Amino acid sequence: MSARASGAMLEQALKDILVEWQQCRASWNDVKAREFEHDFLEPLPTIVNQARPVIEDIDILLRKLKADCE
Repeated sequence: MSARASGAMLEQALKDILVEWQQCRASWNDVKAREFEHDFLEPLPTIVNQARPVIEDIDILLRKLKADCE
């Protein structure tokens, strides 16, 4: 699997977890749910967005390494 494909999987996983979280929030709506959302879920989009260019850089580097070894 390429680094680029891994990045796409990471983005899809984020979308999936946020959809699942919305479903979970329908039945879990207390202080702990809000704390969990604030502490763990709210930072995720920023983290994934920060990871995206790094993953692309890794993909470019791996392609160059592969080309150099051929």
